[in-house]
Amino acid sequence: MTTTTQTPFHANGLPLLIGSLPVNDPQTAIKEWILTSTPEIPIWPQLPANPYEHMLHQFAEGLPGVVEEAIETPESRIYYDTEAPGFDEAQLAFYEEYLQVMEDPELLLTSRFAVSRKRAQGIYSLADMAASLTDPIAVKGQITGPFTMLTGVHDRQDRLGYYNETTRDIVVKGLAMKAAWQALFLHRQSRLPVLIFIDEPALAGLGSSAFISIAADDIRTDINEVAAALHSVGALAGVHVCANTEWDILLGSDIDILSFDAYGYFDRLILLNQQLHAYLDQGKILAWGIVPTSDHEAIEKESCASLVALWEKQAVELVRPGRDLAAILRQTLITPSCGTGSLPPALARKVLDLTRDVSHTLRNKYPA
Repeated sequence: MTTTTQTPFHANGLPLLIGSLPVNDPQTAIKEWILTSTPEIPIWPQLPANPYEHMLHQFAEGLPGVVEEAIETPESRIYYDTEAPGFDEAQLAFYEEYLQVMEDPELLLTSRFAVSRKRAQGIYSLADMAASLTDPIAVKGQITGPFTMLTGVHDRQDRLGYYNETTRDIVVKGLAMKAAWQALFLHRQSRLPVLIFIDEPALAGLGSSAFISIAADDIRTDINEVAAALHSVGALAGVHVCANTEWDILLGSDIDILSFDAYGYFDRLILLNQQLHAYLDQGKILAWGIVPTSDHEAIEKESCASLVALWEKQAVELVRPGRDLAAILRQTLITPSCGTGSLPPALARKVLDLTRDVSHTLRNKYPA
């Protein structure tokens, strides 16, 4: 794949959302929620009320060996089956198309790697509005990460997809191309820099007995493959993890943005102080999830002032000669700790308002 030069993007403490919202209509989500809180970097909303937009289903279409059953029912099931009749032919067609889009990324737009409107209403709604938006400096999308997809879906014998080499290669390459399609599609509609976050909640399980034989280098290799696909079409690649993980895997990867739950887990991440400085020395970005989303009481009790103070308390631990709070903010995006799709609407609205207000306050206090 020929690499396209990335469009310049500067974080500068801007507000950004993670993905899901407790809304059923994508246009309402964009107009009444996203553009009122994060107009500088609108996202396309994931709407988990739609079963086709659940994390393990949303990007599964077109991947050979992935079987989905009764998606619209409570008995919904998704699993891997590389022994089903017709799999070999489907696998061959998949790789033939993969090689074609690797040779000519323009073919992505009409390829099997396009995500359908049925599975991502929000991306099409954002694209439809893109020409009329006046404030954005970038747009953001998201995709299920390969580790989460390969450990969240099992085969017929209940084995993790990660341990099947054929399945792993198909899923990693398929997600990489779907991420590249998404970035290319959004850029063509908006003509703006594109950020794509690779959502990897399953990385919080590293160290458990279920993943004990999975090597850190293999996880990094898979993430780097998705990041390389995004870089090839000029987009920035982020990874979002909403709990604690082995942060050195991500800090040493090829991603451009690390999205983390600062409200709950900053004390774990800061233990890698030197690696964080090395990461920032490369000009990379921290998506600082300072606004809580997992604890209803925390959302209710926090205010803009308390969260600004918390960010300052955390960020000062990264201060060193040549890197003051203003410099750290220039390489920071202010975000919720995770998506808000599972929250009551009133709490979700407060999360979005806090994200906007904390960002605004910090940018006024530490101007770029």
